[in-house]
Order: sequence, then C-alpha cells, then structure tokens
Amino acid sequence: MPTPDQLTTDQTVAVLIAPGLEEVEALAVVDVLYRAGVRVDMLSTTGSLEVTGSHKITFRCDALAADNDLSGYTLVMLPGGIPGTPNLQANEQVTTEAARRVQAGEPLAAICAAPSILAGLGLLRGRQATANPAFMQALEDGGAVLRTEPVVVDGAVLTSRGMGTAIDLGLEIVRLLLGEQAVEAVSQGIVHQG
Repeated sequence: MPTPDQLTTDQTVAVLIAPGLEEVEALAVVDVLYRAGVRVDMLSTTGSLEVTGSHKITFRCDALAADNDLSGYTLVMLPGGIPGTPNLQANEQVTTEAARRVQAGEPLAAICAAPSILAGLGLLRGRQATANPAFMQALEDGGAVLRTEPVVVDGAVLTSRGMGTAIDLGLEIVRLLLGEQAVEAVSQGIVHQG
C-alpha cells in the first residue's frame, strides 16, 4: 500500500480500480495524497490484483475491494474512464457504498465519467456537481445542478471534470482531510499553478 514514510493523519482513502479506468485520474490523486502524508489503498474491483486501464497500463493494486470494508475508509474515490465507469457501475459493492456514503454525509469523490454513476443512483439530485463534458447530460438527467469548475464540492460529495483536473481533485481531497496549509505545501512541492 502506498503508505507515506511520515503519515500526517490516520484518515485513509480508497481508490477503486476497475478495468478500463482512466489511469491518470487515479494515479494523480494517489500521488497528491501520498505527498500530503495520507495513506491510500488502491483496491481492485475484480478478483485480481492486476487491473488494466483504458490506455493499456496495468496497475498492481494493494488489495481486492471485496476483501475490504469500504465504510472503514475516510473517503472513497471513483476514477472515470471508459469502460472503467460502466465497470464500476456494474459492481454492487461500489454502488451500495456510494449510496451509503452520500446518505450518511461521508466523503465520496468521483471524476470524469464516474459522477454519472452517482447521478444514475439519484445521489446528485439537487446537488451541485460536474463531470466530463460528455457526461453532463447524465448529471442533468439525474437532477444535479450543473457546474463547470475543475472541482465542485457539495457537502461531502466531490466531483471533477477529467484527467486534466485530477491534480485539482487530489488537492481538494487534501483540503478536506488536512486543511489549507497542507494544500499549500503540496502545491508548492509539485509546482502546481492552479
């Protein structure tokens, strides 16, 4: 598990890795959180620790999602990508945990096409949210209030637009978990100009 040498918190994040995900959307968030001192577990939604993304990059995950209680994580993150998003949506553990988190007010992040999963479950009704431009109609159909900022935070639900906004999403998760000072430190370290 990509546990930093110096943890800054006991809060943890699960990034759910499904076949066909957009690789950078997962890895950019994992990297930003690692730099902030947050433990992140990359959990495979399949029966194998090895999962291949949409651009044929193979991940070696830390563990299987099925072997973990997702409710034990502070935040769960859903990367996008095609067919990664439909593969996440077809996983009952993923959709059940997403619904439970939103209803309980517990942190959940989704990027690119993945916010459409939340919209399809009725979890974005009346909430401000964003997604990849190709999936904004799905959000609107699900009752979301559409926004076009790189990252939109509505309560404990964080949504983001796509690969180009993945670092911004990672920093917003750092802000949620650790505060503004940690965001500034990581931003300086990665020369983020956002």
